[in-house]
This record gives sequence, structure tokens and C-alpha cells, in this order.
Amino acid sequence: MIAFIEGNVAEKNPAYLVVNCQGVGYMLHISLYTYNAIPDEGKVRIHTLQVIREDAHLLYGFASKEERELFSHLISVSGVGPNTARMILSSMTPEDVKTAIVSNNVSILQSIKGIGAKSAQRIVVDLKDRLEKEGVLKAENLHFTDNTIQQEALSALVMLGFAKNTAQKAIASILKKNKDAPVSAEYLVKEALKSF
Repeated sequence: MIAFIEGNVAEKNPAYLVVNCQGVGYMLHISLYTYNAIPDEGKVRIHTLQVIREDAHLLYGFASKEERELFSHLISVSGVGPNTARMILSSMTPEDVKTAIVSNNVSILQSIKGIGAKSAQRIVVDLKDRLEKEGVLKAENLHFTDNTIQQEALSALVMLGFAKNTAQKAIASILKKNKDAPVSAEYLVKEALKSF
């Protein structure tokens, strides 16, 4: 198994990443979480997991070992394939996914495209004990912010000329301050502009 690939970013988009490793371009399927966590160019180290199907050998890339481990847990659940697991990690941060599972928050998992009631319940039933053993704590009254709202706000700030990393930090700071209240993309942009 290939544990990680280290090299220069040759191509990057929200669905996949190509890493040039000594003249060989490795195509890695990635989540939006990883897309946002890695630089647009330069040297990167991407943790990988190979998925072998009847018709293809696919490499999935992750910004951290923790995300790779969670992906591996998710695809071990009956009915959850690599694309569904990637969709889950694109919709929520790995920490939010773990907390939702440990907190029995089936509804937040169901809100992800492609996850029905049975799949969400199966994920919670199959992974709750495993994640609790790994030390994931239950969060009471946890508020999840829709990842698409964060992405819209980030895109707007980048189009306004702000550096992506700076904009992400500003959005994260605003979400931390407003963790108990729902926020809109417009609110995130306005508050971020005040902080620059």
C-alpha cells in the first residue's frame, strides 16, 4: 500500500490533485476539505489510500492521517463507498463528522447529498463505539455550519482580492464566535471584511 506521496502540485481542482513525484504524476481523488487544506502550488505531502475495484485502481489523497483514517472507517460501513465517503468529507470537517457520529446526530449526516436515513443510521451504529475508543468526545448542542455557505463566502472573498488562506482564517474565526447561531454567506463576508 502507498502510505503517502510527496512531490510538487502539478494540477489541483476540487475533485482531484495531480502530484509530480520525480517525473511521475499521481492522480489522487480528494475531498473539498483536503482541497482547502493544501497549497495551490509547491511541495506537498499527501497521505493516500488505494481502493481496488474490479474496473479500476484508484488513489485517494488526504491532507492528514486523521482524515485518511476516518475515510477508511466510513468505507468499512456496508453501503458506503469511496465516493460517498468523499462526499461526507467534502460536506463537513473530519472533526464534525466524528462528533456527529459519536453524538448520534443522524439528521446532520442525512443532510449530506447521497446519504439516506438508513445509511446515516448504519454509519452511526457501525462507527460510534470505534470512534469513542479513539477518544472522540460527544458534543452537546453542537451546531454544524453548512459547508456550502463557507465555500460561497470564501469564493466571494477570493474574488474580492483577498488571499485564500487569510480569508479561510477570517471565516473560521467568525464561525467560532457564532457557533451557536446560524450564519449566512453574506454575513460571513461582511464580518470578514470588517476584520481585514
